[in-house]
Amino acid sequence: MSIIIRIIVNAIALWAAVFLIQGINVTAGTASEQILVYLAVGAIFGVVNAVIKPIVKTVGCAFYVLTLGLIALVVNALLLMLTAWAAEQIGLAFTIDGFWPAFWGAIVVAVVSWLLSLFLPDGGERD
Repeated sequence: MSIIIRIIVNAIALWAAVFLIQGINVTAGTASEQILVYLAVGAIFGVVNAVIKPIVKTVGCAFYVLTLGLIALVVNALLLMLTAWAAEQIGLAFTIDGFWPAFWGAIVVAVVSWLLSLFLPDGGERD
């Protein structure tokens, strides 16, 4: 169940990035197609963050220390661009027009995801 919630949170965060940042686009026609694109891209984004981000953090540990963590902004932008590339490869209507839209979009996605996670119950709590 938590995977589905994470995908929905990612989809909402990506929607916010598309809404706020010029250069990040979803070109699907109908509302239902757009929702499916957001959910699919949210799933891809989750996989990219779960698989590639820990590897990049481990390999680039010195850069994180040297830049006091600011390199994470660049890494997140590149991971968002990788997500857009993967989405394009499987035929999803999600595009990013360059590094700077990805940079600002990654910040929006991170902030919106964090805000949404404040309202979600912790995975460790059980009734």
